[in-house]
Amino acid sequence: MTEHNAPTPQAAEHRTVLLRGGEVHSPADPFATAMVVERGHVAWVGSEGAADAFASGVDEVIDLEGALVTPAFTDAHVHTTSTGLALTGLDLSGARSLAGALELVRAHAAAAPAGRILLGHGWDATRWPEQRPPSRAELDEAAGGRPLYLPRIDVHSAVVTTALLDLVPGITGLAGYHPDAPLTAAAHHAVRGAAHGAVTPAQRAEAQRAALAHAASLGIGTVHECAGPGICDEDDFTGLLKLAAERPGPRVFGYWAEQVGSAKDAERIRELGAAGAAGDLFVDGSLGSHTACLHAPYADASHTGTAYLDTAAVAAHVIACTEAGLQAGFHAIGDAAVTSVVDGVRAAAEKVGLARIRAARHRVEHAEMLTPATIAAFAEFGLTASVQPAFDAAWGGEGGMYAQRLGAERARTLNPYAALLRAGVPLAFGSDSPVTPLDPWGTVRAAAFHRTPEHRISVRAAFTAHTRGGWRAVGRDDAGTLVPGAPADYALWRADELVVQAPDDRVARWSTDPRSGTPGLPNLTPGAELPVCLRTVVFGQTVYMRPNE
Repeated sequence: MTEHNAPTPQAAEHRTVLLRGGEVHSPADPFATAMVVERGHVAWVGSEGAADAFASGVDEVIDLEGALVTPAFTDAHVHTTSTGLALTGLDLSGARSLAGALELVRAHAAAAPAGRILLGHGWDATRWPEQRPPSRAELDEAAGGRPLYLPRIDVHSAVVTTALLDLVPGITGLAGYHPDAPLTAAAHHAVRGAAHGAVTPAQRAEAQRAALAHAASLGIGTVHECAGPGICDEDDFTGLLKLAAERPGPRVFGYWAEQVGSAKDAERIRELGAAGAAGDLFVDGSLGSHTACLHAPYADASHTGTAYLDTAAVAAHVIACTEAGLQAGFHAIGDAAVTSVVDGVRAAAEKVGLARIRAARHRVEHAEMLTPATIAAFAEFGLTASVQPAFDAAWGGEGGMYAQRLGAERARTLNPYAALLRAGVPLAFGSDSPVTPLDPWGTVRAAAFHRTPEHRISVRAAFTAHTRGGWRAVGRDDAGTLVPGAPADYALWRADELVVQAPDDRVARWSTDPRSGTPGLPNLTPGAELPVCLRTVVFGQTVYMRPNE
């Protein structure tokens, strides 16, 4: 696989900086308290005593005052414009009832400028006492007759107003259209296209800036934008890449999820600036919307979901991408969808050779319903599992949405991170924001304290998946860690005492004994306060500074 050069924020004069008097999380020295940054890269990591030798030869000395320095996080699955629109628009994720959600819609419609389409996000009827989404009549009343697009929290179905339907000719004839139920499949994609098409370039840029600024404030130095023709238009995608390149902020690696059938198709993907034809190339939908594709029917519905791509289509895409030296990838959640991916990649390997498949580092987003056989196949083919631990925190457990959709027995098998790591499958952690929020330390905690104990992994492994794992997923093995020569992408944190979690997947045990020789990390036991980001640096350039620090 051709390694992707890291997108670099707007060039700035690179100063040589010594950071000292803190805790530097580095495999190069588990007791490091200081670091030198030069020309956008880590130049040295070591002890406080040795730092004296550098003090007079640098442009700036930063007294860490005990702060923790870690690699900046990489969020391996983000929808940046949608995240920004959720941050700046109507967010229903906090609604505790259908009535409460409708009240939020009324308030938003009353405050929004006339003539602007209304966009919202985040409703989840499984959390409401009414256990149903709003009807179209209820939305029409709450929105005052205006066009309104309200995707479910998983963004695989949506409720809309009549005024928005009127903007989509032929909508009633599309698959997934329901007169008074959430729209799915082609009907949902059509209304989403109409809604997002009404967003002005200025609105879009404002949303993108808001999302990237928010990411930086959380210690995120890199995001993987998962775009594609079923999600946004090309102007949205190329505009984001341009915005990220021209201003200080997190790096953005862009994925464009369009099927590739030829070298010409692959070249067009590259011309867009994409790192690969991957991300949300949908093999199926989501569990919450009953569109994830299953081998056996849902526990609460008499069907097995929706298949968008079959094994042959997966194989054709992987073959074409591999032959063009382009990374491929898919969105697959249900067990039948994951099987289609694995079988398709196996067919591709028979055509182009296993070594070329492994070298390409193709990736699978979400990969929730896995079996021992599909986990083994991921390891065999070198597939990266780009996963979202916050999904389990939100919907796992005996009373969660997964158990409602699948029954408790099947639900307990979801998101088996420990089994993936044991098999040698590379993990890259993300949020799928705005499906779940940008929250890197919360994501690490969710993996370490998975609702199903046998799927838990150590804090150290989870932290690695959320830092170095994202870089490896784009073909870069030299980044995401604070060692000499690595890009100087790091964050400063105010954190309580650092600890080392014992290597036990079932019980979280902690040690503060430095003799372990393992760099410590914050105590992420549920209930403990998460670290606070003080500063985020990308390629040696500060992109976020906490106010009054």
